Amino acid sequence: MSQHSILIITNRVPYPMNDGGNLAVQAMINGYRDAGMDVYLLSMNTSRHNIPPQQLATLFRDIKGFEVSDINTDVRNADIIFNFLFSSKPNHAVRFKNAAFARKLEEVLKKLKPDIIQVESIFLTSYLPIIKKIVPNAATILRLHNIEYQIWQRFALETKSPLKRYYLKSLAHRLRKYEEAAWASYDLLLPITEVDAALVRGSGIHTQMVVAPFGIDNANLHPDNEKTVWNGYHLGAMDWMPNKESLNWFLQDVWPEMHRQLPTFEFYFAGRQMPESYKALNLPGAHCMGEVPDAAKFVEDKKILIVPLRSGGGIRVKILEAMALKKIVISSDVGIQGIDATPGKHYLAASTKEELINAVKWCLENKERAMEIGEQAAQLVKDKYERRNITKRIINKLNLMRPASH
Repeated sequence: MSQHSILIITNRVPYPMNDGGNLAVQAMINGYRDAGMDVYLLSMNTSRHNIPPQQLATLFRDIKGFEVSDINTDVRNADIIFNFLFSSKPNHAVRFKNAAFARKLEEVLKKLKPDIIQVESIFLTSYLPIIKKIVPNAATILRLHNIEYQIWQRFALETKSPLKRYYLKSLAHRLRKYEEAAWASYDLLLPITEVDAALVRGSGIHTQMVVAPFGIDNANLHPDNEKTVWNGYHLGAMDWMPNKESLNWFLQDVWPEMHRQLPTFEFYFAGRQMPESYKALNLPGAHCMGEVPDAAKFVEDKKILIVPLRSGGGIRVKILEAMALKKIVISSDVGIQGIDATPGKHYLAASTKEELINAVKWCLENKERAMEIGEQAAQLVKDKYERRNITKRIINKLNLMRPASH
């Protein structure tokens, strides 16, 4: 496989390295590169996550090629309403259909003629006909970062507004039809969790799969327990609705009582596109750090990761990284979904207000036992989430597929 080339296509430039999605794409790129493959990256440079030209010139210089296409993905209420009334396809998918990007993709495919095409967003599936027309013998791979319709189903259950609930249920239904059709269109699917893989199988899809969770490069992680303070933290992109929803709930419903019971415990939260309103909250003991330039530096001196996620899917990259760094993870059932971890052994399970407060209290009162959980979690990541092993499984599957397909 080492002589073959792969084109990875993303619906945003995977930068900066301060959110789970970008880190997951970077890990996959590095895995293929380290396996000896020629790696090329083609990304939409969207209006929502725009990277300026001078910065683009510094990125991904350790792979064979990196190109972008500027597109406008701004969300407008009028477009959402029009889509809801007159389209059977979800607005999420329509937003990423762009004539300029289609032309760029054609140009890149004709120039490179890659053996493998990996699509990093299900919402880029509309470009699959172009791929199959220009490189009909290339293996096509879809990476499933989430099961999108599940996220919106959960939002529908959570919302109190009947009108909003009706819209979210309709959106989830359209997303499900779109996703199931997309799953059947590729040669190989890479669900990020075994839970997601089981859901795909249950839908009757027979596309081949390799479960490929986020891969940790343990060699580059160096836990520093000397600097660590027993404070809590949360790090997540605030333009992803499940993160915003869960942090709102934690700060409004959980933190006041947690701070009352544990007045010396400090909580720090940061993430991409942090709304200014969070900085103005002025909650005692809770510190909004905005969008931090260096995520690794932000988490370095903090011991407890708090993940109060209430909806969402896929796998939490920040949890795996925290585990690898021997931090103590306190997570809801939704947050830990997809990670093969045992509560009480690898992390502390806490989904309600009372459970979160009690979990933090237990950590502070039982530091030696809490540190044992951190050690066991680090070993779990080493055993099951090592990047090189995950890449090897994908390449082995491709090697088995290619004689029959090509």
